Amino acid sequence: MQGVLDKNKRLISVLNVAEAKKLIKNKTATGGMIPKLECCLDALKGGVSKAHIIDGRIEHAVLLEVFTDAGVGTEIYKSSR
Repeated sequence: MQGVLDKNKRLISVLNVAEAKKLIKNKTATGGMIPKLECCLDALKGGVSKAHIIDGRIEHAVLLEVFTDAGVGTEIYKSSR
């Protein structure tokens, strides 16, 4: 999976904590995406400033996500940005 998808199966590039929780609650996020989002939320709660969900099958995915404006996955950040 390339990252978090909306109900229309389009990639969501950026989410804050509240939006991520809402996707879990309203069942937009399903299956294996739920534990991925929960791990990101735990990391944010633990003090990291942002977390990313990316597709590791894409060559150079980490570099593309971190060093390009568009990215290739979903960035989750604390609400007080």
